[in-house]
Amino acid sequence: MNANSNIEISVVVPTFNEEGNVALLASELKTVLDQLQISAYEIIFIDDGSSDASLEVIKGLRATDRRIHYLQFSRNFGHQHALKAGLDHARGRAVISLDADLQHPPALLSEMITLWRNGAQVVYTRRQDKQQIGLFKKWSAKLFYWIANKLSEVPIEEGTADFRLLDRCVVDAIKGFKESHLFLRGLIPTLGFKQVGIDYQAASRHSGQTKYSFGKMFQFALNGITSSSAKPLYFSIYLGLFFAFCAFIYGCYAIYVALFTNAAITGWASLIASVLFIGGIQMILIGIVGIYLGKLFVQSKQRPTYIIESNSIQAIQHHEA
Repeated sequence: MNANSNIEISVVVPTFNEEGNVALLASELKTVLDQLQISAYEIIFIDDGSSDASLEVIKGLRATDRRIHYLQFSRNFGHQHALKAGLDHARGRAVISLDADLQHPPALLSEMITLWRNGAQVVYTRRQDKQQIGLFKKWSAKLFYWIANKLSEVPIEEGTADFRLLDRCVVDAIKGFKESHLFLRGLIPTLGFKQVGIDYQAASRHSGQTKYSFGKMFQFALNGITSSSAKPLYFSIYLGLFFAFCAFIYGCYAIYVALFTNAAITGWASLIASVLFIGGIQMILIGIVGIYLGKLFVQSKQRPTYIIESNSIQAIQHHEA
């Protein structure tokens, strides 16, 4: 952020095929921010490779209001990297992120900004679903948070989302992260700072369809768990030890059967015991190597986490510089 920037609030909105939502969302955001008498603000839409007219709608909004900006990705890089791009380019003293589908209520910005002005550096939200939702979605979400908290170094509160306010000092800290598999929901609790949580009721999607199929939800959960900790790699070691122990017990049983009964099949028991034992040892070694290999693999790539094809902010930043 340029030191001379006088923008108080930046709003970051990852957008993927939301042509029916962005205009209404921008209108509601401006209404709330104007009512709060924010001295200066900006709304940044990150077009994450949309195949519909989302970007054209955003450009049309910018033509009538220069406080609206856009970043256009060269392709779809994913929701988390769209958020990161928004944080990298936001110039406000506080940055608020929310989804474009209007399920994150813009009216909550008032409470978030008040808490920030009173000293909070991170204001995160917890989704409270009182409306009827499917049992599978309900229990799969609970399972995700249970597993994530068992494997993570810092617990993640159930229902937390990427609807949050971050102070400039937190944003500057996050900008230094270059992770290729980013999971902000798990990263931000580990940063420290003064964090305050508030509850909200999710609204219904205004237009379009959800972008999270079962496959994408599973991939997101897997990425979240593996990005938060190296503990899953240690799990392979424990699993290897378990199989090695089972092989030892079975070997003892095979010896007992061979010596004291006539039920043993010649060569079969010893072969199975050997395969299980060697397989267990291999899993231990793979787990140990995987811990180091996983860390080296992520650090060695050093690829850009997103590519911006066009934007409306770069010229402004160059002018200010």
